[in-house]
Amino acid sequence: MPHIMVDRLGRLGTVYRETEVERTDLETVITDLIAGQFNDPGRVVAFNTLEHWAEDVSKDVALEIRIRCDISGDDVPEAVQDFVYSYIGPDRQLTLRLAYP
Repeated sequence: MPHIMVDRLGRLGTVYRETEVERTDLETVITDLIAGQFNDPGRVVAFNTLEHWAEDVSKDVALEIRIRCDISGDDVPEAVQDFVYSYIGPDRQLTLRLAYP
């Protein structure tokens, strides 16, 4: 299902970012967010034109970014900190690393 990114451009306002159709899958959107490809990400919207619906999936995306950073032991990248914190807060849930005998 395709996803679009709502990006805030300061005084220029808020826009849906133009992107190639092939780059609208959830994995690519998450990867682009982590890489800092957006100015000031505000929202991620999933949509299905055949079924006539759209849904704000920002909280799910923010949580996935946090989980990936926790697993890798990295901080949330500065480029998406405001986005992640606005949807799930700045608290980290530490992952438990299991030691195998």
